[in-house]
Amino acid sequence: MRLTRRQTLAALAATGWPWSASQAAAVPGQAAPDFTQRAADGSSVSLLSLRGKTVVLEWTNHDCPYVRKHYESGNIPSLQKDATAQGVVWLQVISSAPGTQGHVDGPTALRLNVQRHAAPTATLLDPEGRLGRAYGARTTPHLYIVNAQGLLVYAGGIDSVATARKEDLARAEPYVRNALAELASGKAISRAVTAPYGCSVKYGDA
Repeated sequence: MRLTRRQTLAALAATGWPWSASQAAAVPGQAAPDFTQRAADGSSVSLLSLRGKTVVLEWTNHDCPYVRKHYESGNIPSLQKDATAQGVVWLQVISSAPGTQGHVDGPTALRLNVQRHAAPTATLLDPEGRLGRAYGARTTPHLYIVNAQGLLVYAGGIDSVATARKEDLARAEPYVRNALAELASGKAISRAVTAPYGCSVKYGDA
């Protein structure tokens, strides 16, 4: 079912997350904002060129304790590897502005991924925050799923337990893992909008 913008905003409000119409730039059920973005390895990644594939966008900040929870436990690396093995394109996005927590250059981003056993398809550098603002990314982590037709089908948290404690992973509902499984099986995503949690994205001045 294709959600209207009003229905999606209502769903966002029901999660308890303080979204407004101006923040919810990317609306599940509607076309995902297109982009062409520089990657950490110097290449350029275009969403339009990935049409026909499922794409995950993961906002990240390596110094955020919530992000560390999911990387140090192996949760996000495992999810990345499982997803990409099924043909999903997994794009990390770093929207931290220069001089803020989590800002890194390309070589550092790649080195961090090796150290953390991460396995994204690519890491996108967004120091100006244009991509993050286009999607309304608010936290690290914050995840979005785009289907093969270019529609945004999921926006929200990685799971249901909003803590930085690794031991809470066992009791969390894995929203993103479940959404990818439902999408792969041709089912409607049961939770297309959930509340993201984590550190705020460190945007620079607008």
